[in-house]
Amino acid sequence: MAFPTVSRDTNLPLVDWVQAYLDSHGIVSHRWVDPDQPHKAAVFAHVGPMVEGAVVLSGHTDVVPVDGQPWDSDPFTVVERDGKYFGRGTCDMKGFDALAIWALVEAHRRGVARPLQLALSFDEEIGCTGAPPMIVEMQKHLPKGSAAIIGEPSMMGAVTGHKGGVGYRTHMVGFEVHSSLMHTGVSAIMQGARLIDWANQRNIENMAKAPGEIQALFNPPFTTCHVGMISGGTAHNITAKDCEFMMDFRVVPGEQAADWEAAYLAKVKEVEAEMQAVHPDARIEITQSFDVPALVPEEAGEAEALVRSLTGDNATHVVSYGTEAGQFQAAGYSAVICGPGDIAQAHQPNEFVTVAQFNAGHAFMTRLVDRLAD
Repeated sequence: MAFPTVSRDTNLPLVDWVQAYLDSHGIVSHRWVDPDQPHKAAVFAHVGPMVEGAVVLSGHTDVVPVDGQPWDSDPFTVVERDGKYFGRGTCDMKGFDALAIWALVEAHRRGVARPLQLALSFDEEIGCTGAPPMIVEMQKHLPKGSAAIIGEPSMMGAVTGHKGGVGYRTHMVGFEVHSSLMHTGVSAIMQGARLIDWANQRNIENMAKAPGEIQALFNPPFTTCHVGMISGGTAHNITAKDCEFMMDFRVVPGEQAADWEAAYLAKVKEVEAEMQAVHPDARIEITQSFDVPALVPEEAGEAEALVRSLTGDNATHVVSYGTEAGQFQAAGYSAVICGPGDIAQAHQPNEFVTVAQFNAGHAFMTRLVDRLAD
């Protein structure tokens, strides 16, 4: 918790600490440094027999910023108060990370018949971009695991499905003229509004559809199109030269992100052609920012069965946000989400996990190590 690993900053001091801690217990660990961001790294380790089929405890090391948030205490110092642990990341998700590190050391100390792996990624908070290369690198150094438990806050329930997510940075490039002659120019903002209105119309259509069986589990039970930030323009009396926004899609299982990409790019092409009919220098630049696959509920999933047997939770849980669970599943692991804390606390000022939830997470890890030892 004391390491301020905000996604825009380095996480190497934390990785250094984790590796030194594991080494002090005789556990060999590996790091993968992002060649495009050498100030960031993933760390992973394996204990038990060097065979395939490990249980993987997966978490991320990065946290969201605290800028502008009204905290009552230092965000990067854990404060216990009123039965809660306060601090940035206590809930999302360094509480789980700490428990996973403990479980790995305990499994190594006791000796386990089935191996246990730890996987700590980076850049989850900006699009889950750090996990895929970590998963590839893990399989170069470690026997492949089979059941991945991703410790996002779920109140220790077994979450078996989540929506996928894909986002596109959209840069509208217009042509500036005085607004009194706007018909001779191209307003990047007004043309961008056409794409945003396209998203509004898709949301209306999706909301009106009858959801399928799996889609009906989600809230909302349809794919959403969203723009959360927009910038552009020079002055109120000049057609805007630039307009930038992120168009993102939260895709329900059963639909393909590629289909939504194709639909959006078709609309982009249509709007761009009309812009260029006014001035040839006008254009739309699209860059994919993130692509997180959905976690699809598994038929007789190994990870789900394991978590349910350890928690006693038999309810159905799905979430509309994306996690690294879908990326583990896409790489051939059975995957489930289970971790202490309430997702409602994630990213909030005075973020906390209750002591009771943290203790429930510790009890879960104890039962897991017992199971692996047997």
